[in-house]
This record gives sequence, structure tokens and C-alpha cells, in this order.
Amino acid sequence: MNKTLLVLRYEILTVIRRKSFLFGVFGLPLILSLVVLIVSASKGGSSGSSGGGSGGSSNGPELQVEGYVDQSGLIKEISRDVPPGILVAYGDEASARQALKAGEIAAYYVIPADYVEKGDLTYVNPDYHIALDRGQSWVMRRTIFANLLGNDPERIARAGRPMDVQEKALEPSRIQRDDDNPLTFFIPYATMVIFSAVMAMSGGLLLDSVGKEKQNRLTEMLLLSVSPSQLLTGKIVGLGALGLFQTLVWVGTGLTLMRVRGQELNVPPGFEFSASVLAWGLLFFLLGYAVYASQMAGLGALAPNLREASQAVILVIWPLIIPMSLTAIIGKEPHGALATGLSLFPLTAPATMMMRLVSGGVPLWQTLLAAGLLALTAILIVRAVARTFHAQHLLSGQPFSVRRYFGALLGRT
Repeated sequence: MNKTLLVLRYEILTVIRRKSFLFGVFGLPLILSLVVLIVSASKGGSSGSSGGGSGGSSNGPELQVEGYVDQSGLIKEISRDVPPGILVAYGDEASARQALKAGEIAAYYVIPADYVEKGDLTYVNPDYHIALDRGQSWVMRRTIFANLLGNDPERIARAGRPMDVQEKALEPSRIQRDDDNPLTFFIPYATMVIFSAVMAMSGGLLLDSVGKEKQNRLTEMLLLSVSPSQLLTGKIVGLGALGLFQTLVWVGTGLTLMRVRGQELNVPPGFEFSASVLAWGLLFFLLGYAVYASQMAGLGALAPNLREASQAVILVIWPLIIPMSLTAIIGKEPHGALATGLSLFPLTAPATMMMRLVSGGVPLWQTLLAAGLLALTAILIVRAVARTFHAQHLLSGQPFSVRRYFGALLGRT
């Protein structure tokens, strides 16, 4: 164990001293943050100069002036919580559209005549995106509540959160999705892509480490004092921790930027980002990383140089491509036979199971079975790859081949 920890410490110290790694972890998020803040500041300045910032709240983001066209006759007064001048009434949509083009308002609402019966409302905003501004959407919501509920503050507050319900899907396959919402496809797809990219990126660190140490003969010297299993385990844990740290920095930067700009992700109902989902996600990441990173280490040990090893990476990561190419089917039926099978098969389980967990309603026995099979696969692959860390492979100058790679994993060469 002590030798494994020494290898782990060596890998961490070696990588964090690289300028390229430090730039990737801190430099890129810093540049992105500066760009986002500069763009936000420029937009804020332009909206303030046009009069859109009047009536902004000191407790949150500056509010923009918006208009509304009330065809239902519902709105008799503006909510008491809305600063004066933030909501401007227009007699018809043509007038509101003209004011929007002139820069007098940032957006406008159209409340149709049958709003009370159907609840439909049109929001015209040229700058609409999936990250919705906090502090702005409540303006019209509060105003409608005020007119529906007689401007009673207690009733308005209760209408905004009428009850707290914990739902449990008894039949996951029958969960209804809003197919018209683009986030219904985007959220599971983004989860799968990010999960796969993080595993591949972290595994790439291990491939680079093994390839460089093989070329400068450092691996041979290390194997004189540590066993192949200790060497591989130390590398996997050390570089995996660095990859996970880099991911946390990136995700944390993104969430911080959204919070600073007063934004939140408009997540459709039915998707889960609970603590249990995050915990399962961490477990599947660690196990999936062990599977793919160890295979990349095997490439580095067998390939004569780092260039050939990098070219053969597709041999390892191809199972991650399968669920990505079938995202439309999996997203539409996250508990169907195809999605369930891919989430249980060890090589496709990490990304597919995470996609299903975000969609919600995965039976516990399937999650446990997938984690168990993935853990068993990780142990077997790590042991198999450790066998490639021998002199006959490290000193060999033979060109890389698929047959030789799998033969070495099976102990046949």
C-alpha cells in the first residue's frame, strides 16, 4: 500500500507541475469567466442606457422594462412587489412589437382572451435562451397572481407553492415526457456527453503518462521497486483524482457564473439532480474511469511510441460511442429494453446509467446490478492490464496491433 501511495503522490506532483495542465484546469475557466463577465457588463450597460434598467432591484439582478398586451382584460393593477415602470401596458401587439424594435422594452407578453380558461401565454423575447434570468420571470407571474387572487399577499405566496409533493414512479416505463421541450433531449444527452468526455479525458492523462515513461525508460526503473499492480493502481487513482478535480473546477466555474449573472437552468419536470443521483454518478464515474483508464494504460505499455498509442485510443473508447449514437432512442424510452441493456452492460453502463438516473425512475436493483458488474469488470481489466507492464512488452519495439493488444490482456503473449 505504501508503494502504491508513493506512485500516486508522484503522478499528482508530476502532472500539477505541467503548465499545460494548470492552464487547462484554471486558465480556460478564467478566460471563459472574463469573457462572460465582459459580455454581461456590455449588455448591462447598453440596456441601462436605453432606459431598460429603471426600476432595478438592489437585492438582485437589474430588471428590464417589459411590455404586455392584455387581451383578456385580466390585469387591473400591477403587483405591489413589482417596481414601478417595469411592466408597461400596450393596447395591441403591433404597438408592443414597435416598442421592442425601438428598444423601449426588452420583451413583451401577450395574454390571450381565453387565458383564464386555458392558461396559455405568449412571451416574445429576442434574447431567449435555456438559462432563464432569475428576478425577471416573477414579475409577470406575481402580477397575474395579484389579479387572480385579489392582490392578497398570503394567497399569492401560497399559489406560488401550493404544496410540497414527493413523487415515486411505480411504473418508470410510463413516465410522461414533454417531447416539445428541447431540454427533454438536451439534458440527458449533455449528461452522457460530459460523463463520457470526463472519463476519456482522465484516461488520456494515464495514456500520456505511461507512454512518456516508457519512452524514457522510467517505467522499467519503477518496476524494479514496485509491482505492476501497485504501479497501475497508483497511476489510476492519482490521475483519476486530478481528472475529477479538473471536472469539478469546470462545473463549479459554470455554476458560479450562472449564479453571478442571476441565472438558473430551466429543468423540465421529471429530471433528477438529487444527492443520491450525484452519489451514484460519482461511483459510476470512478468505476468507469478504472475500466477505460486502465485499458489506455495498456495501450501506452504495448505501443512502441505515444503517437501510435494515441491513434489506437478508438479501440478502447468505442463502447462509449454506442450510447451516444443511440441517445434519441434512449432519451425517448429511458427504461426500455435497449436503454436497460446498455446500462447493465459494463462497457456502456457508466454513461447510459447516468443518463437514465437523470431521467429518473431507475429501479434500485438495476443500479446495484450495473455497479456490481462494472466493479467486477474493473478488477478484471486492471489485473489484465497489469500483466502488460513487463519487460517483454515495455522493451518490445513491435508495431501496435489489435491482436497483440488483446493477446497481452489475456496473457497469451
